Amino acid sequence: MKISVSSYSFSSYIRGGKMTQFDTVKKAAELGFEGIEFTTLVPNSSPTKEEKLEYARKIKAEAEKCGIEIVAYCVSARLFQLTKEDNASVLKAVLDEVDVAAELGVPVMRHDVTWSVKFGENGEKTVSFDHQLPLITENVRKITEYAKKKGIRTCSENHGHVAQDSDRIERLYNAVADENYGILVDIGNFACVDENPITAVSRVAPYAFHVHAKDFYKTNFGEENTRSGGHITRACNILHGCVIGDGIIPVKHCIAVLKKAGYDGFVSIEYEGADDCIKALARGLNNLRSYIEE
Repeated sequence: MKISVSSYSFSSYIRGGKMTQFDTVKKAAELGFEGIEFTTLVPNSSPTKEEKLEYARKIKAEAEKCGIEIVAYCVSARLFQLTKEDNASVLKAVLDEVDVAAELGVPVMRHDVTWSVKFGENGEKTVSFDHQLPLITENVRKITEYAKKKGIRTCSENHGHVAQDSDRIERLYNAVADENYGILVDIGNFACVDENPITAVSRVAPYAFHVHAKDFYKTNFGEENTRSGGHITRACNILHGCVIGDGIIPVKHCIAVLKKAGYDGFVSIEYEGADDCIKALARGLNNLRSYIEE
């Protein structure tokens, strides 16, 4: 396995004006990462497709200059819509992002699939995951067929509460049934739906195209929460991002499970904590490297 970092991990510096997405390439290389992945490219507040493509070309050139590999591109998507018009619009947006991924030269692109069971202007219509699944599957196939022509494999992550449980993303994987489509296994995200990470990773590890590593502090429901903010899980517990190795996610054990399943690709650190992200990433990299090398 090799270790990469998500550009999302630098979000606090990017929001604070200390860094741009472009700058993360050099910083990731300086920290000792072998690869970097990018979330949706934003060269400005409202970029056109051509501006994204040009930005992708510049980032790719910078990565080559710095001697670091761009390993994945991750975009948001909601592939279930109530109308044909909305569905066509969302699908086109994701296909446009495949073109951006091709300019970056990545081997893998992750897109989300769904974020809610509530639809309509006021959330008045409820559609379960299994009822969304047929349309999501159809759209995923179209995306991966398009990406295949560009030499890119596609995957979806256990992400967004609705499509986050290991059995649900396995059902999606089986429904799509295309060798060009797999799963981005986020070791930490299963905790967001209160699922045991080891059991969950064990279920989906054979289908992994890419891996995210993260860690969380956890405050159980009813306990005093001494930290501000945080992510509220499906069962009303609270998670706060932290340095890999400091929290409750059994990252080391999950890495062993992935190894046993034969995964030998990149593992990207996705840091979501409140500490200085540069210091947190440096320490997380050291901890993750020790887990992989054991």
